[in-house]
Amino acid sequence: MHNIHIVQDDITTLEVDAIVNAANNSLLGGAGVDGAIHSAAGPELLEECTQLNGCATGEAKLTRGYKLPATYVIHTVGPVWHGGDQGESRLLVQCYQNSLQLAYDHQLSSLAFPAISCGAYAYPVQQAAKIAVQEVSSFLKSHKFPETIYLVAFNQPMFDILNAALEDKQC
Repeated sequence: MHNIHIVQDDITTLEVDAIVNAANNSLLGGAGVDGAIHSAAGPELLEECTQLNGCATGEAKLTRGYKLPATYVIHTVGPVWHGGDQGESRLLVQCYQNSLQLAYDHQLSSLAFPAISCGAYAYPVQQAAKIAVQEVSSFLKSHKFPETIYLVAFNQPMFDILNAALEDKQC
């Protein structure tokens, strides 16, 4: 049985098989959730990331979680919002699809996503939430893993938006 849960929490504290990092193309840390994950995981994460030669927007790569409660980190690079006519939605869909595929390939039973591209990359949050719920729901219908997905909100407004997107999907 698959479960999708919306939570308002610090993604770096979740005890799941993997957390998704909304990374930048270098994978070498940055602001927001990316910086928080690198800080919580310790310097070993940065060391492993230097061996990955970056990551293209929409792609995803897996590392160990080091000092995080999560065993793994799936790094994905979301699109920067430029008005919506430069393939941003396709790239955001690919972030979710590629991250979920990595979780499936490694038979990870629990996975936590942040609101990819909703911070410094300025993706409209309602649109991003709809994509997140759609892609997670669609993937879970045809795959055994992951069994449990957490969509993690960084604040109350994002929590409410994710909940509304999930409720709309279930109607």
